[in-house]
Amino acid sequence: MAKIFAVIVTFNRAELLRRCLSCVFAQSRHCDRVIVIDNCSSDGTSEMLRREWADRVEVHTLPDNLGAAGGFNAGIRIAYQRGADFVWVMDDDVLPSQDALAKLIEADQFLANSGIAPAFVLSAAWAEDGSPINVPKINTRPGASGYESWPRFLDRKIVPVTRATFVSILLPRAVIQEYGLPLAQMFIWGEDSEYTLRITDQRPGFLVAESRVLHLRQLSGAVNIMTESNGTRLKYHRHLIRNHMYVARRYTPRLEYYRHAIRQAQLVLRLMKAREFGRAGIVLTGIFESFWFNPSIERADALPSRTDATILSSRPVIEDAENGDPKPQRLAGSRTPEGRAT
Repeated sequence: MAKIFAVIVTFNRAELLRRCLSCVFAQSRHCDRVIVIDNCSSDGTSEMLRREWADRVEVHTLPDNLGAAGGFNAGIRIAYQRGADFVWVMDDDVLPSQDALAKLIEADQFLANSGIAPAFVLSAAWAEDGSPINVPKINTRPGASGYESWPRFLDRKIVPVTRATFVSILLPRAVIQEYGLPLAQMFIWGEDSEYTLRITDQRPGFLVAESRVLHLRQLSGAVNIMTESNGTRLKYHRHLIRNHMYVARRYTPRLEYYRHAIRQAQLVLRLMKAREFGRAGIVLTGIFESFWFNPSIERADALPSRTDATILSSRPVIEDAENGDPKPQRLAGSRTPEGRAT
């Protein structure tokens, strides 16, 4: 049977993480290992994990908050290097239904029997008010008939998609091996779009409607610097602008990239007109950073190459399944928070 490892990235949301883990461990198809990447939380997350999940969860604590991108980069790398056949990836605010994972595996097997090796299979995400959320982009490439082929498996409630999010996505080992890891340098917002666009270059992923998750987002609606009220999140918008510009430059036609750049310039003008000079400066910073932002793709089987994005202070809180060693484990070549090589 295929080995499935769950990877959950968390930061200062102990209660949400507790609920997420409860749902993951309630799955009708159990995970072979559950890996939590703690982005240097300061709200008692580590203590909660050791108190409540010490015999079931493997925890890796990052020495600094490296953002969702750094967390997913580390988690997928660890799962791959530990031998996972599939990596089930999500944030700490995702609550999968009891058969969410089973439905993903069922869909993957159906596609395999149909001669298709998907880039990923993805759960349908819903908000608390019942509205769809994290909606992926449908793959509109034509099939052999010349028509778009996305309706092919509608009777199975499966739709081919390209761009998607890391909200209950199941990644096959072969795809991770071929396409590498998410870009840790992106820090936050857009790393999942870049990664799913990268791995669907030759073959689509698939949205599985019967695999459902509830996504408890902190804020409803799209991320928007015009309406952002959280001061900490506000400064991160330079990453949003930079990352979206980078993705548009790399994965869209040149004309669409220019249109996207114009929209960002218009956003600066609107902010200036509203005398929001600080916010305008954040957008401008993101735009200028995007011009020379060109991160390299890391292989999943390679040692960490960027110490500022993949340092791990790894503290598994369960015994290693292979050797029964309860001592903290580290990825070979990683460094301690003080920067000493291990």
